[in-house]
Amino acid sequence: MTELGLGTQIALPYLFEIWAMEHQLPPEGPWKTWVIMGGRGAGKTRAGAEWVRRQVEGARPLDAGRCRRIALLGETRDQVREVMIFGDSGILACCPPDRRPVWQATRHCLVWPNGAEAMAFSAHEPEALRGPQFDGAWADELAKWKKGQAVWDMLQFSLRLGQDPRVCVTTTPRNASVLKELLTRKSTVVTHAATEANRANLAPSFLEEVRARYGDTRLGRQELDGLLIEEAEGALWTAAMIESGHIAKVPPLVRIVVAVDPPTTAHVGSDACGIVVAGLTHEGNAVVLEDATVQGVRPAAWAEAAIAAMARWDADRLVAEVNQGGDMVEEVLRTVDPNVAVTKVHAARGKTARAEPVAALYERGRVQHLRGLGILEEQMCRMTQAGYDGAGSPDRVDALVWALTDLMLRNTRTARPGLRGL
Repeated sequence: MTELGLGTQIALPYLFEIWAMEHQLPPEGPWKTWVIMGGRGAGKTRAGAEWVRRQVEGARPLDAGRCRRIALLGETRDQVREVMIFGDSGILACCPPDRRPVWQATRHCLVWPNGAEAMAFSAHEPEALRGPQFDGAWADELAKWKKGQAVWDMLQFSLRLGQDPRVCVTTTPRNASVLKELLTRKSTVVTHAATEANRANLAPSFLEEVRARYGDTRLGRQELDGLLIEEAEGALWTAAMIESGHIAKVPPLVRIVVAVDPPTTAHVGSDACGIVVAGLTHEGNAVVLEDATVQGVRPAAWAEAAIAAMARWDADRLVAEVNQGGDMVEEVLRTVDPNVAVTKVHAARGKTARAEPVAALYERGRVQHLRGLGILEEQMCRMTQAGYDGAGSPDRVDALVWALTDLMLRNTRTARPGLRGL
């Protein structure tokens, strides 16, 4: 550092291109909207603030930049001010002293030394965007906006200045139609990062705690991994329905089963072998204990995985769909454990017809989930009355349905006497 000139040393903290992570830098090409999707604390706000700087600043403090009028949109004006402008990673914290804008509170406006302006707007007031015009915009937490589509539409009409108006969107992904539609556009580019990408700037105890609590849950995959967890229209299960039944500790159980939905092929890229473990409580309710699904493995491997799940949970019985493999399914399982208790089930009805009675159990609050079943829960929220609205086959859901059907919807099954606390 001593070899650098004084001016360079002063400027170095503000040269974001040197310090930025890859997902924080604008992509090349003729895009119109840049969506930065990431987990909590992944550095989205800093990326948005630095993008605004890049648009309004010229080579020297008083030189004009690419944009002269920027719109700043957040869920509320207070959030625009406290997070996007005055926050620890906001615009004022990112600007060097000779280029730092001044906040004009009465106008809800930032004004730079070169005359560029950035005006603050609330996503609760789409009509406020009628009249003003801009050559750029930064929209923060778009997926949270209650009037998201209306505000986004009004913003598009106001982006009518300059040669190439662009928008930077920083958001934690949510199942919001405005975000999903935006991601399908050819003019949209996306960068993505999980919370851990910015671990150098986060408290170690924060990461340790949230990963321990939310790990592989549906909420964790959204809020920490920054993944868009979609919920299909008309889904048999909703996120709220599932999350209301999350529990951290296994209650005493009277019966446990492992359900298997074997794939028809065994190669890399083939359908998964759904393996789900569930238990029955003394009150007659169910707890989904584990998703032990495996993919792209040969029959002996998925049989071993199913038998291992039985051993882990001291399960009473293995329930296996045999529509595709017939007696071969049982034979494969018995090569691993000759004494395994197997119930063979045949799918006489379609997936949706089988799933609907099980979904009704969730609606009545009779099924709970241990945490850590995020991928299974995502697949559940893609199962609709019209079928599965997703890629491939809903193998995990199929196994779940067989397990809960055996535990709760078959009158011929009897529970093992006594309770087992796990």
